[in-house]
Amino acid sequence: MQLSDHFSLAELEKSDIAARNNLDNSADKESIEYLTLLCKEILEPVREHYGVPFSPSSGYRSEALCVLIGSSAKSQHAKGQAADFEVPGVDNYNLATWIEANLNFDQLILECYTKGDPHSGWVHCSISDEPRHDVLTYTKKAGYEKGLIR
Repeated sequence: MQLSDHFSLAELEKSDIAARNNLDNSADKESIEYLTLLCKEILEPVREHYGVPFSPSSGYRSEALCVLIGSSAKSQHAKGQAADFEVPGVDNYNLATWIEANLNFDQLILECYTKGDPHSGWVHCSISDEPRHDVLTYTKKAGYEKGLIR
């Protein structure tokens, strides 16, 4: 099932961890609606701006998968509202700053980025019915900090 021009439900449900642990990682109808909106509001505009194909490293996660990986069953991933991704050839800090300036999102997190290594880490971006426009940077050393920190 195509959710948008460039993104399919299969790629947003794909999880090697779920497969290895025999977990069903199928999104329900409401989550599919949010995944479709996530593609329209976040993933497609990123694809259009950079002109580079990419596939999220993590999209939908069932509640069981969230718990298995140490996340919360209430994660936006479990609702189909979030994706983690990188765009090949694009500095993840620059990707995050472009999203912050140009898209309507709920939460934007630059995760595990290392200054001097433009392809380190990844970007987490989510949508919601009432977007907070919350911008954070996460590192293992400092945890979550407000804003995009290089």
